[in-house]
Amino acid sequence: MNDRELLELAAKAAGVQIVPCTCRNEDWPFKYAPNEQRRGHWNPLRNDGDALRLAVDLSLQVKPCETGVDVCDEAGDEVWCEFTEPNSCHYQMTRRAIVRAAAEIGMAMP
Repeated sequence: MNDRELLELAAKAAGVQIVPCTCRNEDWPFKYAPNEQRRGHWNPLRNDGDALRLAVDLSLQVKPCETGVDVCDEAGDEVWCEFTEPNSCHYQMTRRAIVRAAAEIGMAMP
């Protein structure tokens, strides 16, 4: 699954309405839809604030651990685990873990 598909599924899970961005910057493929309260780009893979809002909207628990980052649902059940790679950015890894967990939730939705 590519990043664009992950973002679409994560947005679906959180009920965030997004539309393709026309700015042609690959780092920002989506923006908030006109009917959303927020304005601007949306990419929780790149933006800490977007990732935090996604985790809060889905009641995700983010738990750093020795091997990486575990993301659990409200009940404490693991939804996704992102493993640490050598020289990886822990912030980037945490954002990706949140998005992957949200995408897993989005895939399970009708």
